[in-house]
Amino acid sequence: MRALVVDEFGGAPEVREVPDPVCPDDGVVVRVAATGVCRSDWHAWQGHDDGVRLPHVPGHELAGTVVAVGPGVRDWAAGDVVTVPFVCACGTCATCRAGEHQVCPHQTQPGFTHWGSFAELVALDHADTNLVRVPDGMTPVEAASLGCRFATAYRALTVHGRVRAGDELAVLGCGGVGLSAVMIGAALGAHVVAVDPSPDAREAARAAGADVVVDPAGDAPAGVAAAVVEATGGGAHVALDALGSPATAQAGVLSLRRRGRHVQVGLLLGEQAATALPMDRVVAHELEVYGSHSMAAHEYPAMLAAIAEGRLDPGRLVGRTVGLEDAAEALAALGRPGAHAGMTVVVL
Repeated sequence: MRALVVDEFGGAPEVREVPDPVCPDDGVVVRVAATGVCRSDWHAWQGHDDGVRLPHVPGHELAGTVVAVGPGVRDWAAGDVVTVPFVCACGTCATCRAGEHQVCPHQTQPGFTHWGSFAELVALDHADTNLVRVPDGMTPVEAASLGCRFATAYRALTVHGRVRAGDELAVLGCGGVGLSAVMIGAALGAHVVAVDPSPDAREAARAAGADVVVDPAGDAPAGVAAAVVEATGGGAHVALDALGSPATAQAGVLSLRRRGRHVQVGLLLGEQAATALPMDRVVAHELEVYGSHSMAAHEYPAMLAAIAEGRLDPGRLVGRTVGLEDAAEALAALGRPGAHAGMTVVVL
């Protein structure tokens, strides 16, 4: 198969022929039709994830057609059109039995624990637990956009943020996760304030449903938070850091009104992993701080129903599509702020 291969962290990836993946006994092999280009892929390419081994094929947001099925799989067959959460759970441990597949201690992740979907074929574990059938009428590009950023934002706002109609929602960072959160928050009836330094990203946030957009203009976290507090009439009920930086995490907490909820979706890795938060404010204002990581396959139906009913339209968040030969450039662009608004999806 052809795949985009990383031979050196931070080095130029190369599209070349590599061996086809072996089908797991409990899994499937999927012929990839489309795969998203996510900042998490950029982190893997840069060597920020200590689970990645070289040579490596990134990619974890995917949609395609099942072409091989392991002998232990009951529910899927060749020809099924599927997508998958980027966290593939074991389905049998105590955490999974409690329904919390997204934090399974035995999870695998295409593009991180094993070769991913910047390739013609990808192997996926524990198919009966993790595969999601792509609804009729949904394009591969739309389906690929769900697996990490959109689904993660959906769960972050509905489970942890508990966003309700009339709430004030602040979204910090308007890449794929942030724009997804803006659209979902607006669909839930929230008043949405979107924060991003890029004019194109702010314009994309308005198109996705933001009521107010804020340019942080290099302000310190307290200054950004003050702008959000003003725009929300006293502070956000929910703040979501969709970028992942010390500054945006701190600004999110400081932008909350009393008893507000901060949800951290953007990754803080390497030297930023132990970021300090204003815990004096957390205690004094009884704030809630959550991390949010993926969404289990069994939670997809509510999100897919909202898409089918027209309340959500993830396809609108795709800024461009490229071929596999251009995937390396698209990956590198994630390290250049403001290069492209919206999601980039590789079409194979």
